[in-house]
Amino acid sequence: MRFASIRVITGDVARLVDFYERATGVRATWANDVFAELRTPGATLAIADTRTVPLFAPDSARPADNHSVITEFLVDDVDRVHQNLAGFVTDFVTEPTTMPWGNRSLLFRDPDGNLVNFFTPVTPEAKAKSTR
Repeated sequence: MRFASIRVITGDVARLVDFYERATGVRATWANDVFAELRTPGATLAIADTRTVPLFAPDSARPADNHSVITEFLVDDVDRVHQNLAGFVTDFVTEPTTMPWGNRSLLFRDPDGNLVNFFTPVTPEAKAKSTR
């Protein structure tokens, strides 16, 4: 098995795609007006409109209602990324902070309120894990 993607359901695909393109520097691939993907070497972030939910099961997902998942991106320098996002991201939850497991993390919310973590491994142990 290989982890392929995480899908975010939203009421405004264009707005959320624009946000993630600007935040990550990754250009989205649009399948149509209700579905786009930002593909990275590790996984894909899929962004889909609420109109796609009934294709799976009616009322199985609700936009802007996530309270347990954090979408994470490995970046080269989280402090530099934080500087670049200042003035663009409006809801920083945590400024760059070194976590007990060795990653320096920046936690913020996307326009739908979903948590996003940009992180950089800084300890030897964390760096070793990130290269696997």
